[in-house]
Amino acid sequence: MNNPTTTHHPWRDWPGLPIAALLALPSLGQAAGFALIEQSVSSMGTAYAGSAAAAEDSSTLYFNPAGMTRLPGTRASVGLHAINTRAEFDGGATFGLTGADIPGGDGGDAGALNTIPHLYVTHQLSGQSWLGLAVNVPFGLATEYDDDWFGRYHAIESEVSTVNINPSFAVRLNPKLSLGLGVSAQYIDAELSNAIDYGSLNLIPASQGGLGGALGPAVGPGGADGKANLEGDAWSWGWNVGVLFELSDRTRVGAHYRSEVDQDLDGSAKFATPGGPLTTDVEASVDLPATFSLSLVHELNAEWALMADYTWTGWSSLPELRFDFANGLPDGVTTLEWDDTNRYSLGATYTPAGSVWVFRAGVALDETPIPDAAHRTPRIPGDDRLWVALGAGYSPTKHWRFDFGYAHLFVDNPEIDKPATPGSEDFLRGALVGSYDASVDILSAQMEYRFD
Repeated sequence: MNNPTTTHHPWRDWPGLPIAALLALPSLGQAAGFALIEQSVSSMGTAYAGSAAAAEDSSTLYFNPAGMTRLPGTRASVGLHAINTRAEFDGGATFGLTGADIPGGDGGDAGALNTIPHLYVTHQLSGQSWLGLAVNVPFGLATEYDDDWFGRYHAIESEVSTVNINPSFAVRLNPKLSLGLGVSAQYIDAELSNAIDYGSLNLIPASQGGLGGALGPAVGPGGADGKANLEGDAWSWGWNVGVLFELSDRTRVGAHYRSEVDQDLDGSAKFATPGGPLTTDVEASVDLPATFSLSLVHELNAEWALMADYTWTGWSSLPELRFDFANGLPDGVTTLEWDDTNRYSLGATYTPAGSVWVFRAGVALDETPIPDAAHRTPRIPGDDRLWVALGAGYSPTKHWRFDFGYAHLFVDNPEIDKPATPGSEDFLRGALVGSYDASVDILSAQMEYRFD
């Protein structure tokens, strides 16, 4: 634990402060968790069907490094995904202590427009071996509500981003079998905020961890809001392995496993209280999930190809979020109880005879790890998602290739029903009940240069 830094004032020693710290705990969740599959533009056109077996370009490095053995010479590609999320809440909130309505608005559109880049380089060392380097963003989230919305005690701003640096090696063991291995250095940065209801704490006796009327008898629920802001970052590492079976000239199967990454974040927790600011160190552990993919690509003829993919994600690695505060504050725990998820996708490509174009389409069903409405939080309001994707590739010369893609994600009306029962972690955050009108649109572009 790092040495804490604090601004000293009488609030530090009040028994209500540990409870206030617990109220500041963030929670994470969204449809398909907060993993970002948007790591290839060519694969996005088929809704990522066949992504572990397609090996069309150097973006195969993320989905299966064994696919490098289908890429002669040296190649480099860069891509950018513009992801626009929409999440508009309709519902209400009540104070846990009195059951009265929490004043405020609906928070506005909590979604945002964000860009996700990636960079890939592959190099053929010999007739049987390849090296590759991938730099991308495998996890991330961003939501933000108005400061005065009625769910402010649950969430205001949530932002998590990662950067993954992943060198890989691939070898062709025989004409039909290739193996790829990689290691990852991964950086994570997080910032989360929410309001704190010191007014409710004021009505709780000091012997029970409240403020016991210290703010005066007229101050009740919603009468003395504060704010908590948590920031932290960390580096960690992981690994990945993939195999590619080329069953024939027209059919190939790919399998890929990417390991769990255990991140131990160090940072600070800043509280705005009625008595002044307080800052203390905080630590949190987040076990980012492992994934396994199995993909099939079958070329019907020179023009048409079909592909399919199944991806499992081990979100049960996040049963809870635990925050270890310095300066004697007790650990804070937010229960998640996330489930492992499955993703299913089907796609097709069409390459007209003699054309420099290829056209793509795909659909996918992406399950959410969130088990029920009681475990869904406004930080990332999501549910099962249905993907509909289109794409195209253009190769004007043997050296240049350009890919474009668009996807619309239909989100299955996420519902929140968080009770504020006495003794629960949401008691002083208040009950929050309602549903979201949510959707996602993705527009992507990628270019690759072939040096051979």
